[in-house]
Amino acid sequence: MKDKAVLEMRNISKNFPGVRALQNVDFTLCEGEIHALMGENGAGKSTLIKVLTGVYEKDGGEIFLKGMDKAAVIRSPQDAQNLGISTVYQEITLCPNLSVAENMYIGRGKGVVQNWKKMNQAADKILKSLGIPAKAAQQLSSCSIAIQQMVAIARAVDMECKVLILDEPTSSLDESEVEKLFGLMRDLKAKGVGIIFVTHFLDQVYEVCDKITVLRDGKLVGEYEIKDLPRVQLVSKMLGKELDDMSEIRDESLVYQEEGNAVPVFEAKGLQSSAGIKPFDFYIKKGEVNGFTGLLGSGRSECVRAIFGADHVTAGTVKINGKPVKITKPIDAMKNGIAYLPEDRKVDGIVGDLSVKENLILALQVLRGFFHPISKAEANKFADEYIKLLDIKTASPETPIKSLSGGNQQKVILGRWLLTHPEYLILDEPTRGIDVGTKIEIQKLVLKLASEGMSVTFISSETDEMLRTCSRLIVMRDRKVVGELSGSDLTQNKIMGTIAGGDNE
Repeated sequence: MKDKAVLEMRNISKNFPGVRALQNVDFTLCEGEIHALMGENGAGKSTLIKVLTGVYEKDGGEIFLKGMDKAAVIRSPQDAQNLGISTVYQEITLCPNLSVAENMYIGRGKGVVQNWKKMNQAADKILKSLGIPAKAAQQLSSCSIAIQQMVAIARAVDMECKVLILDEPTSSLDESEVEKLFGLMRDLKAKGVGIIFVTHFLDQVYEVCDKITVLRDGKLVGEYEIKDLPRVQLVSKMLGKELDDMSEIRDESLVYQEEGNAVPVFEAKGLQSSAGIKPFDFYIKKGEVNGFTGLLGSGRSECVRAIFGADHVTAGTVKINGKPVKITKPIDAMKNGIAYLPEDRKVDGIVGDLSVKENLILALQVLRGFFHPISKAEANKFADEYIKLLDIKTASPETPIKSLSGGNQQKVILGRWLLTHPEYLILDEPTRGIDVGTKIEIQKLVLKLASEGMSVTFISSETDEMLRTCSRLIVMRDRKVVGELSGSDLTQNKIMGTIAGGDNE
């Protein structure tokens, strides 16, 4: 084992039915190093982490940890934890019905956890030290997704780990929270902790990491010093091909040609919901891609949930193609040609135990009603069509959706809604936590759908992604609309300036 290596994984292999997830992959992590693990969804990153943490049993290879004379035996997450390996996964795996402190100390059956008062005091101490705005005694479900993510990180850090694995930890965090996390990562690095950082945010990799290991199709592409791998080369190695200029995905020749002053497809006045957003006006034209932008917690998602009837609407009027309609629940929206891909695919999107095919036909079956079931032949036809159309990587239509990578799960949910042939499609964070290549595929698909006349509202935490796809942005701050930008005003500086000091107080 190398002198400074805290972890060495050698020739790791893992197979699933019909899929070789890992093929003789090597990975080395040194003490006091932040090491990015990069690759498209399906490249093998999550599988490698789950082998390391005992979630999956490897089919071949060896794992060595510093201070051990022979290869480590890791058959369960508890084994990994006992060896000083802590993990924070992309999808939050805490218990929302328990308190923050209980989530931080669950499964640790000695010491502080035997005394509730001491446990709460210890939890409050670490929460305060990390600047996390939560109390030990409050129920986790009362915290935002971002705070829940930071509680998961606090739990991992408090276990005095030698190896800290962060699997997409920043996907739900705003800029200030990301900076707090990076500060914490740098402190841990200075103490000699080795950190494996999995993210799809390239800027974050180059801001905080020392090395990058790239996987593709279950194989090792290579390990690189951060200074030796420019971004364009990193993306090229991840995709296995040269990347189009990401800023030039919009083909102006394909923009939908609007007829004069056409009536908006959807128009809302004074819309308000029980989620606490201030009354807002909104419209979208045929073939337009617009979006809601703002910092985390600004009310972006709450606005589109109100439009779709997913939250209880308390005020406002709605017109579709100029005619007044009432949308009080999602089925009303669906019957009026509106489709909605939600922010949290794990909670609101996929049905994990159902197959890819079953997940694809769900929305159409709801629209048709219980007494008009989709035939087996029809279901097979739809599944084959949309798996091909969206290039969904799955062993078969019968594969449980939970075994697919995050990006492919997202494509299935997108296919589910496209199958209903909506007039207006709402996409809330459709590319969060998925690889660069799939992001571009989804962005291009959105623009293609718009060119064919579909109206699309697109929400993303990544401003550059919004600028690439949207022709008009509604800017939000503190759960109210503070501005609207289009044309030459669609710049990052203008967006940030509007968020900082909106005009419409």
